[in-house]
Amino acid sequence: MSENYPEVDPSGNAAPVRLTTAAGAPVADNQNSQTAGPNGPVLLQDHHLIEKLAHFNRERIPERIVHAVASGAYGEFEVTHDVTEFTRAAFLSEIGKKTEVFARFSTVAGSQGAPDTARDPRGFALKFYTEEGNYDLVGNNTPVFFIRDPLKFPDFIHTQKPDPRTKVQEPNNVWDFFSLSPELTHQFTWLFGDRGRPATLRHMDGFGSHTFQWINAQGQGVWVKYHFKTNQGIQNLHDDDLLEVTGGNPEYHLNDLRDALDRGEFPSWTLKVQIMPFEDAAGYKVNPFDLTKVWSQKDYPLHEVGVLTLNKWPDNFFANTEQAAFNPAHFVPGIGPSPDKMLQGRLFGYGDAHRYRVGINHFQIPVNAPRVAGANNHQRDGYTTVGSNGAGTVNYEPNSFGGPAQTNEALYTALAVDGEGKSYPAVHRFENDDFAQAGDLYRLIDEDAKERLVNAIAGSLSGVSHQYIIDRSVAHFAAADPEYGARVAKRVAELRALPTDHPKDDPAAVIIP
Repeated sequence: MSENYPEVDPSGNAAPVRLTTAAGAPVADNQNSQTAGPNGPVLLQDHHLIEKLAHFNRERIPERIVHAVASGAYGEFEVTHDVTEFTRAAFLSEIGKKTEVFARFSTVAGSQGAPDTARDPRGFALKFYTEEGNYDLVGNNTPVFFIRDPLKFPDFIHTQKPDPRTKVQEPNNVWDFFSLSPELTHQFTWLFGDRGRPATLRHMDGFGSHTFQWINAQGQGVWVKYHFKTNQGIQNLHDDDLLEVTGGNPEYHLNDLRDALDRGEFPSWTLKVQIMPFEDAAGYKVNPFDLTKVWSQKDYPLHEVGVLTLNKWPDNFFANTEQAAFNPAHFVPGIGPSPDKMLQGRLFGYGDAHRYRVGINHFQIPVNAPRVAGANNHQRDGYTTVGSNGAGTVNYEPNSFGGPAQTNEALYTALAVDGEGKSYPAVHRFENDDFAQAGDLYRLIDEDAKERLVNAIAGSLSGVSHQYIIDRSVAHFAAADPEYGARVAKRVAELRALPTDHPKDDPAAVIIP
């Protein structure tokens, strides 16, 4: 390890090499996207962000850069409670209404062939085939994420992927980035806790994670967060019995879901939402559009909406699960985005990834095709075009020949903006903002869960070769809770004192084994 990572300035403060764009221009800010005001949406003029995300999307052929290891299934969503007060979305318009859904669950960092039981967040992606077009809700099994700005996403994922030289995931890379990015502390506490390794895909919750807007028929809006609560109950795999339970099967979760569906045991989740009036956002105690934060359920309790049930394993894995293309920019009337910077970045990044990976005409693949009658547009030609390709109709608008025309009806309310268009750092609303909720989560779990959390963190952190990276990382946990930090430091010291051939408690030497 020392050969690959030569000793540097012990403070970690050596003068860096100048960062530039691919064209050689200096990058002034690599931590904060350009937005319209501190809380405004991301600007298309941010060339560095667009270039960075576009390059990131094209780094692998043809496998997904992230979320490559997956399971998928068809099902339906049924409305059980009236929410028309809050949204005019047609698929939520009446109790008892059912909508076909395709769901895809995935680990984040592993490449195809990696174990699907890895300690990792799980993608929780849903495609609702509504009568107004496809609505894609692309979330995770955690209510928060590692970072709050899309400009940092390629860098974060690079720390989780194999090192360019050693071709394995390096603890040095993982923890160096963490130690320099305190906003990761909340999600790391989720990741290394018990829910970082669900027992099955059926026994975990799902979240939209981002903040979205709902708009009702009168044009009135609210901010919402989605919570899919598993009706099978929460169950998790613990590191010490992982091999005993799974038998080393790298597709343990996939097999479990497929077999359950084949047996007729259809898993379900109850959708509940938190609802925040637009006017509350500016004064709430945390930035409600910060993906590293949750809203207190005491402040904004859960409102039940409906039930998601999965009932059919796809006939062909590649045609469905592998080719499924989810895009958080696919909204329907009554649902829209928020100024969440990560969401704004994903509105571009996901569609761009699909255009590269499965082609510009991926909408024509059955799993991605809308079920709505009369899905009309002027897009023609391109790779893998199938069907009539518009036959002889004109492909421009406006036209005089009865072709598709704009509706002049907005799907959602425009986002208010203010301030200059430039890069802005995170807007913190209280002291210790990056650590407070991580500390709350640590204090919420019981003693046994705390012990497993500390052991999991220490099992990975003890593999770092530079003490200053360890010290910076421990300081983040201590900022969340002094006991938390002290226990991690103590356990890391114990593991680093063991002989090199001594087995560590956590079989995962890094974040994602």
